[in-house]
Amino acid sequence: MKEDLIKCWLLDMDGTVYLGGKLIDGAAEAIERMRARAKVLFLTNNTSVARSDYAVKLSALGVAATEDDIYTAGNATTDWLVKQGITKNIFLLGTDKLKAEFERAGLGLTDDKPDMVVIGFDTALRYDRLSLCCKHIREGARFIATHPDFNCPVRDGYIPDVGSFLALVKASTGREPELVCGKPNAPIAEGVAARAGCRPDEIAMVGDRLMTDMRFAVENGFQSVLVLSGEATEAEAKACGLPISEIVPSIRYIL
Repeated sequence: MKEDLIKCWLLDMDGTVYLGGKLIDGAAEAIERMRARAKVLFLTNNTSVARSDYAVKLSALGVAATEDDIYTAGNATTDWLVKQGITKNIFLLGTDKLKAEFERAGLGLTDDKPDMVVIGFDTALRYDRLSLCCKHIREGARFIATHPDFNCPVRDGYIPDVGSFLALVKASTGREPELVCGKPNAPIAEGVAARAGCRPDEIAMVGDRLMTDMRFAVENGFQSVLVLSGEATEAEAKACGLPISEIVPSIRYIL
């Protein structure tokens, strides 16, 4: 890994900074070392909660953070929409907190004859909203999704995530989204680079998942650091074929 080039560290959270609600040993100190040399952003595909929720959680665990230190697939989606000039007539399937992020970005939401449908992680999903979403798509509205994850890990297992919603929508409408914004796809990488003001090779992604975090880094030209404190094992990393920049036991061994 070319540490001298790094101007921004992207940190996955669950499995990388904390695990099971507990801070990983040495994480706070490692993050301070990173901050002494570069910008640090915490990255997540989860679009059901607000950035401020993550900032509160990190701060409670002993890692100082504000919502400006958090970047989500929801932010990547709003950034992409603004960049494309799509700022009104948007139907959003998402939580009230995701709706607030869209409104803060200056996007106009509607339930009536939208030009664009956005499918996010709606953990308060209502059947009437899902039916209306499918109706708009069936009638020809463009549509995108915030992220591709099929399941979201929770304390006692998994719950259905956006990828599962997309499978249902395809079964009902026969259509797939024209774009999925979250990891490992390009829109979230472009959004991060714009926020950080860095070239891709000046950004390092630190995470515990091979097919999201490491694939995301490799496909978007970032440096990649796999931590073995979460999902992936060293054997799986060696077998996956991805050219990972560095593999470490946990975040405490970085810098």
